[in-house]
Amino acid sequence: MKLIIGLGNPGEQYEKTRHNAGFLVIDEITKNEKFAQWKLIKKFNAKISKGEILTEKIILAKPMTFMNNSGVSVKAIADYYKIPSNDIMVIHDDLDLPLAKIRISQNASSGGHNGVQSIIDHLQTQNFARFRLGIAGEHAQNILAEEYVLKKFSSEEFIKILSSISLMIEAIESSLSVGVVEAMNEFN
Repeated sequence: MKLIIGLGNPGEQYEKTRHNAGFLVIDEITKNEKFAQWKLIKKFNAKISKGEILTEKIILAKPMTFMNNSGVSVKAIADYYKIPSNDIMVIHDDLDLPLAKIRISQNASSGGHNGVQSIIDHLQTQNFARFRLGIAGEHAQNILAEEYVLKKFSSEEFIKILSSISLMIEAIESSLSVGVVEAMNEFN
């Protein structure tokens, strides 16, 4: 069993913001695959959907904590289902990547991403896969990072993000099929 986490912030005001790229990807997975409806599980402080990708049993999760406390939910879910860190995949935004670029990494530092750092702190390891979606648009350098990540994508940017989400899902499927390292070689 694998745990795939999409990072974002709960609440309507954060929908389709750059920081919610993880939510956007994971919501698309539930549309493309046979997954159960999202269900809020209070003991995890997360929305959960169970299903399969290829032949692998998958738990999809959207922490309902704010981004900086994502590790609380991830640890609770991983402990309950006894999922080791190397069977966890985290999908999140990356301000250091150009808009719509994807990158896969494993056993890497947080790179300054507070949601990922929270997961590292709570799991006490960085040995999990990360699927990063670039959110840096044309004006990223002109705005404070804390403000920029909470801005919504423009219509043109959102079209690019949607095509990258499809590629991200292919990368996740590849990593489940042939392994994260091979998927990194193919998609990075």
